[in-house]
Amino acid sequence: MDWTFGVTLKNRALLQQYIREHSLEDLNKIPKGFKNNIIWNIAHSIVTQQRLVYHFSGVPMLVSQAMVTQFKNGTQPERALSQSEVDHIDALLISSVETTQKDYHQGHFKTYETYTVRMKTTLHSVEEAISFNNYHEGLHLGAILALRKLL
Repeated sequence: MDWTFGVTLKNRALLQQYIREHSLEDLNKIPKGFKNNIIWNIAHSIVTQQRLVYHFSGVPMLVSQAMVTQFKNGTQPERALSQSEVDHIDALLISSVETTQKDYHQGHFKTYETYTVRMKTTLHSVEEAISFNNYHEGLHLGAILALRKLL
């Protein structure tokens, strides 16, 4: 699983770079024809990883329920995020994956509630969830690349 966590960390480093090289205004901008923005896609990636790995393993998530409610599947930005909110998201990008990796190696994920994702793939274990998460984050990285071209 270390290789898989490594892929996640490389993706998260890219997302962190995008946060740091764009203005707050650009991170919050929703281009015509889109329903979300760069910062929503980044926060959604964090929330989804937490739900897939922690929630369905019955382990408390590292993010607040308010964050889950704001960025889970089916949501879209309701307002521009503040700089302090963006800073919090930035801080979670790497730390949440490092904590997940540590928790995985310490055996915290003992059970897993099977979960079928939108593309009709069923996750049966935390290992499948961690692997699938990289696919999911890749989709949102693609969305972010498209959004960046329209800034």
